[in-house]
Amino acid sequence: MLFWLSMLFAIGFALIHFSSKYMNFIEETPRSRILSIAGGIAVAYVFLHLLPELNGYQESLEDSIGTDAGRYIENHIYLIAMIGLAIFYGLERIVKVSKKKKKDKTENQTSAGVFWIHIGSFFIYNSIIGYLLIREEFESPWGMFFYFIALSIHFITNDRGLRRDHREVYDKYGRMLLTAAILLGWMIGAVMEVHELIISILVAFLAGGVVLNVLKEELPEERESSFAAFCIGLAGYSVLLMVI
Repeated sequence: MLFWLSMLFAIGFALIHFSSKYMNFIEETPRSRILSIAGGIAVAYVFLHLLPELNGYQESLEDSIGTDAGRYIENHIYLIAMIGLAIFYGLERIVKVSKKKKKDKTENQTSAGVFWIHIGSFFIYNSIIGYLLIREEFESPWGMFFYFIALSIHFITNDRGLRRDHREVYDKYGRMLLTAAILLGWMIGAVMEVHELIISILVAFLAGGVVLNVLKEELPEERESSFAAFCIGLAGYSVLLMVI
């Protein structure tokens, strides 16, 4: 059952990413309350599900890794989450610098090279999400459903940010590639299973990336984001995760 449900959700991820271009009711500035609620939901999912799950991986794999080096990596799995956050922060800085240089030349978008680096990183990011959809050990269909909801709205937020940075070239190439990445990740997961340590690293990297991508959208003053809406998403989704 979970296999077919994961396939349905993978298609849902792809459709949401593909159609987000047409969600014109979501405003950028002032920031739509929908996006702030989405940010709160994504952060709640990371802190109440993904990060505790890393602790579970650490405990369950402690005896299965034979070398001291392996134990060292596993005991510091949260470093991977931090590295994921740092990588996406670095990418955002590259994008900002490129846009500033282009703006000085009356072009308010990034260079082609920066675009492909940025899209390449999100291609990997989306592929990980697609892969974990089928290979993550969800306790029930509800667990998979919560994963789908949290990351679907996270995709919408990411899509708005990428379109703002890269404009027409994102709609022409980036959106299609990121849609395909989700399905590719799912298909790889359907035919290939990796060691649980790799899964834990992917989950950690994803957690760090989600936190950074949410905060970079919510914190800048010019976004005029809604703290109340963010808290509603955070609190509401937290309650759901804890009671179901």
